[in-house]
Amino acid sequence: MQRTDKRQPIDFVSKRTIATIISLVLLIGSVVSLATQGLNFGIDFTGGTMIELSYQTPAELDKIREKLNQAGYQEAVVQNFGSIYDVLIRLPAQASPNMAELSNQIVSLLQQSEVELDIRRIEFVGPQVGKELTEQGGLAMVYALIGILIYVAFRFEYRFAIGSIMALIHDVLLTLGFFSVTQLSFDLTVLAAILAIIGYSLNDTIVVFDRIRETFLRLRKGHATEIVNHALNATLRRTLMTSMTTLLVVISLLIFGGEVIHGFALALFVGIIIGTYSSIYIASSTILALGVSKADLMPPEKDSDVNEDGSQV
Repeated sequence: MQRTDKRQPIDFVSKRTIATIISLVLLIGSVVSLATQGLNFGIDFTGGTMIELSYQTPAELDKIREKLNQAGYQEAVVQNFGSIYDVLIRLPAQASPNMAELSNQIVSLLQQSEVELDIRRIEFVGPQVGKELTEQGGLAMVYALIGILIYVAFRFEYRFAIGSIMALIHDVLLTLGFFSVTQLSFDLTVLAAILAIIGYSLNDTIVVFDRIRETFLRLRKGHATEIVNHALNATLRRTLMTSMTTLLVVISLLIFGGEVIHGFALALFVGIIIGTYSSIYIASSTILALGVSKADLMPPEKDSDVNEDGSQV
């Protein structure tokens, strides 16, 4: 008795209008948030001092903040750093000619308490260095997008290149918008995560596009929407397995990684979810809107070689 596959394909393409509306709303919200309140840049970009301390007993953050406020450091950010014994103090750039002396004053102030503490590290980033990092970080993303545009245009077709760039811009803007709305600290680790998201999203989009191209060339009949929907269903299992296994690692980093890579892991978590969604809806919807067809993907015909007697090789 012949077995039949009762699984019905998911009609992704029919939902592309709803997905596009949702994406447009989120993109507008992200752009508005970025334009009005911007990003909460960390000291990597703004400049400042970071002091990491380790206490012998659980650190009392409220008392540390109170001492710093009384000493005139109202803008100091005090938080646990990996455990309840470790404390991270971040100070914005001060109008002080000697930042090393400033950090020593803060450490001396906290050492006056009866609780013993050890100094793990003291780092200082100047405002000029932070400005250069901001510019170079932005240029890094622009160069990455340009390189991706050229690569996809040569490998596939210009409609696919536009689709991949639209998906990448969508992923980057929504991730930046998330950090703008939540006002979480945006530092170099988050920027590194965004560059990683670009690579992850591109890889996912390339796999989907490759299957779409194969399906176009394999199926002789069928509308473009049917062929794209068939290709999306064919890659769905691979897409979900890749996303879920990656998310398991990222969730582990979020829970056990500590404060150092919390922003990095959170950005990856948000970016992977958005990237998986954009590979299915944004990239494929773009190429359909641009009118991709089987004729666009057919390899150029080559002149047949003939022998001297006129017969074909």
